[in-house]
Amino acid sequence: MQASSDMSLLTLLLNASIPVQLVMLILLAISVLSWTYIFSKRSTLRRANDQTSRFEDDFWAGGDLSVLQQAIVSRRAEHGSLARIFDAGMSEFIKARRSNGGEATLDGPRRAMRATYQREMDGLESHLTFLASAASVSPYIGLLGTVWGIMHAFIGLSSMQQATLSAVAPGIAEALIATAFGLFAAIPALLAYNRYTNQIDRLSIRFDSFIDEFLNILQRQVR
Repeated sequence: MQASSDMSLLTLLLNASIPVQLVMLILLAISVLSWTYIFSKRSTLRRANDQTSRFEDDFWAGGDLSVLQQAIVSRRAEHGSLARIFDAGMSEFIKARRSNGGEATLDGPRRAMRATYQREMDGLESHLTFLASAASVSPYIGLLGTVWGIMHAFIGLSSMQQATLSAVAPGIAEALIATAFGLFAAIPALLAYNRYTNQIDRLSIRFDSFIDEFLNILQRQVR
C-alpha cells in the first residue's frame, strides 16, 4: 500500500524535479488556453452558421434589397458576416449610382465586399493559429520534460550501490508523465483545429458563392 501511494500521480508531480514541473505547468497553461479557445470558437462558428442561414433565407425570399439593408444596418451585430458583406456591397453600389447620375459600375461593390469578406474571415480564423501551434509544439515540450526526467533518474542511480526497479520506477514514471501531459494538450487542439478549419472553409465557400451571385444581380440592375 505504501508503494502504491508513493507512485500516485500527485506524489510523482510533487516530487518531480523543478524543470519537469515547469514543463508540466507550461503544458497545463497551453491546455487551459486551448480548451478556452475550443469552446469559444465552437460557439462563434455555430452562431455564424445560424446567422448565415437566416440571412440567405431573407435574401432569397425576394424582398426589396434596400429594405433588407436597412434592417441589417439597424441591427448590424445580429445579422452576421454574410449580412455585413452584403451591406458593404449594397452601400457601395448605392453610393456609386448616386455619384454617377444613376449609373454605377461593379468595381466598387466588388472591392468593398472582398475587403469585408477578408475582415470577417480574419475574425472567424482568430485563435486557430494558437490551436495549430499547441497541437504541434506540445508533444515536443512534453518530450523535453521526459528526456530531462530520465536523465535526472539515471544520474540519481549512479550514486547508488545497487539499482533496483523500485529505485528507478519513480523517476521513469515522473518522466513519462511529461509526455502524457504533452499529448493531453496536443490531441484536443489538433482535433479542434481540423474540425474548425473545415467549418470555416465551408463558410468561406458560401460567402464566395454569395458574392458572385449578388454581383450578378447588381449587374442586371446596371443594365
